[in-house]
Amino acid sequence: MTQYKHIKINSLINKIISKDKLFTGDYTIDPYQNCEIGCIYCDSSYEKTVYIKTNAVEILKEELKQYKKGTIILGSVHDPYQNVEKKYRLTREILKTIKEYNFRCHILTKSNLVLRDIDLLMQSKQPIVTISLTSINNKISKVFECNAPAPMERLRTVEKLNENGIKSGVAVIPWLPYFIEEEIEDFIKNIKKHKACYILHKHLELKGDQKNIFFNYIKKHYPSILEKYDKLYKNSYTPQKEYVYKIDNKISNLCKVNKIMEKIRY
Repeated sequence: MTQYKHIKINSLINKIISKDKLFTGDYTIDPYQNCEIGCIYCDSSYEKTVYIKTNAVEILKEELKQYKKGTIILGSVHDPYQNVEKKYRLTREILKTIKEYNFRCHILTKSNLVLRDIDLLMQSKQPIVTISLTSINNKISKVFECNAPAPMERLRTVEKLNENGIKSGVAVIPWLPYFIEEEIEDFIKNIKKHKACYILHKHLELKGDQKNIFFNYIKKHYPSILEKYDKLYKNSYTPQKEYVYKIDNKISNLCKVNKIMEKIRY
């Protein structure tokens, strides 16, 4: 069961040193430490305590005075719209501050709770919201993302945001080996149908204890492909390069056919 603890922080903003080609950000912010959504492939979900950065807004106001204008990625590691946000509204207050200081914001989330803040986003400078999902199959999603909204609900969130003039797209991050093949065409078609402005995609990485936990889930729920996973990852935290290239190339070709961009443009 998830526990919640209040903490005071000394800093909130992290500056991105190398160029961020995927999410095109300059800075990152996480209102909460750890995440209660419970995605099996994410080490952010293993800790059962979510830390609430109670003085985040106060610290942010001081830090934004010192930084050059740019794009802030909100929710780079831990989802900013996980359930705890309904009570503490830290993300909403942070959005107000980002807007006040005229920085751009790129939100990364799985949650339709972002729709609550449409009013703020419509007043903000070139906001972007990327909704992530790994499958459009409800059963698969429930296994690997047990507390996330249903896939179609997330796609409807993308559509609603775009209808309100807020650029929104989908991150198929991570795509799951030996699951993506069976649904990739329907996946892309549904993303197009729900008017996503772009698709970002990247393979599943399994570092440290993540690998054992994920493989145990495969063994429990999909034992027939466990041997394939063993061969694909071998002694690495990434799949074999040839396989990654094959899947990424397939996604790229389908994006071209469906006229969906694979990168974010302001």
